[in-house]
Amino acid sequence: MLVQDITGSFARATDFASQALRAQAARQQQVILQFSDYNREQQLKLTQLCHQLDGVVQATPDQLTVLLSQAAGRLLTKQWSQVFHNHATVQLQLTQIMKQYEIYWQAGTHRFNLTKRPMIYGIMNITPDSFYDGGRYETMDDVLTHVAEMLQAGADVIEVNGQTTRPGFKEVTPEVELDRTLPYIRAIKKRFPEAVLAIDTYKYPVMKAVVTEGVSIINDVNAFTDDPRKLALMADSRVGLLTMHSSREQEYADLTGSMRHFFEHNLAELTSAGIDLERIALDQGIGYSKVAHGEQDYVMMRNIDEFNYLQRPMMVAISRKGYLGLLLGLKKEDRLAMTLVTETAMMLKGGRILRVHDVAETQQLVTLLDRIETGYWLATPQ
Repeated sequence: MLVQDITGSFARATDFASQALRAQAARQQQVILQFSDYNREQQLKLTQLCHQLDGVVQATPDQLTVLLSQAAGRLLTKQWSQVFHNHATVQLQLTQIMKQYEIYWQAGTHRFNLTKRPMIYGIMNITPDSFYDGGRYETMDDVLTHVAEMLQAGADVIEVNGQTTRPGFKEVTPEVELDRTLPYIRAIKKRFPEAVLAIDTYKYPVMKAVVTEGVSIINDVNAFTDDPRKLALMADSRVGLLTMHSSREQEYADLTGSMRHFFEHNLAELTSAGIDLERIALDQGIGYSKVAHGEQDYVMMRNIDEFNYLQRPMMVAISRKGYLGLLLGLKKEDRLAMTLVTETAMMLKGGRILRVHDVAETQQLVTLLDRIETGYWLATPQ
């Protein structure tokens, strides 16, 4: 028996049906597999197995084509040896096919497989004016206690922030930002040496200072391209980059198309500077529209799957944001439930990095959704 991935062939086709199928597969994180050189018994077993995985199957005596979710494709690979005992070559081929769809994020010495499991990215604000918890953690004991709680609850990353970028924010100098963050970065690394640390900053002097402090991820709302020194610094480092799209300075006639252009151009700039693609993750910039908490935010919540074709992890950064106040009249302290609803919708469309204030509840969300995503009934075909 032979198997091949024919997803890419539909991208090269010129007829509308093929183009539409390829676009659908890319958005929904699906793969199109084609099996051939099988006997009648093998065809029946394979067809039954693909139906159990909720695949769309087209069978002929000589060829079987199936459209599967990537999660189902991975389960098919695991199930193969139980169903077809003498076809190790096909299992190897399936393994190789599915491996090319895995999304990794290299951040310092850490390499996260975000296909296998979404990342929980905990926010540790050390600012007096952050929109949700500004001024809440004022002492070193407060910060270290909260970091311990987040790590215990399942945070994969702790992001330290010394400059808010909320709508209407007041900029502080790099010196003030470093005074706010460096002592805590050092203390967290000392108390929790295995913790993966990130920083939210758009200032080159701050980036330069923290690169040598054990920070693994830099989150830049300016996408690293506003200062050529940033590109050189990033190229010479190993940190992971979280690059964000912002539309605070402009309006778009075609938001999704403009965002595609932005990310494609931004990725090209970063990689041309010598930054490995696997080090880059993306953020749509929800809350960074020209009209704060306006209609563009909802478009970005909906269209996150339009960027799956880039094969880079996309951040979901909506935790307790102001849209929930404007739309539903919720105070900041009452926005957790609706935050989780929005995160669910975006995670199901491909969001793999959940930037959150509430780690324990997000861990429950990830665990439940992962179980649902792999919830196929795989009785062994007879």
